[in-house]
Amino acid sequence: MRLAYTILYVPDVPGTLAFYEHALGLTRRFLHEGNDYAELETGATGLAFAAESLTSEIVDFARNRPDGKPAGAEVGFVANDVPTAFARAVAAGALAVQPPTQKPWGQVVSYVRDCNGFLVELRTAVG
Repeated sequence: MRLAYTILYVPDVPGTLAFYEHALGLTRRFLHEGNDYAELETGATGLAFAAESLTSEIVDFARNRPDGKPAGAEVGFVANDVPTAFARAVAAGALAVQPPTQKPWGQVVSYVRDCNGFLVELRTAVG
């Protein structure tokens, strides 16, 4: 068993895809012609976005919005230069949650919320 991908259900798939490309410098892997599903190049585990309307067949869920509380989950990215990644994300419209902070074990960690209100961690590698 291995984790293949994470899907974030969002109100605007193309807009969210563009946000992550601009704010984090990620590369688009795929955008479905119906604009209801997209994937980013993120390494071994993919990050995908799907239209909220697609979940009606699966389950009712709490929608993330920038003005609401974030879900009890986060999407985490490893960056070589966390302060620069944090500044880029905020300049692209991410909401600053926690500026880059040096942890006692040596890791630098910061948090932003994306254009939909999802919590995103930007950090250096552990160890």
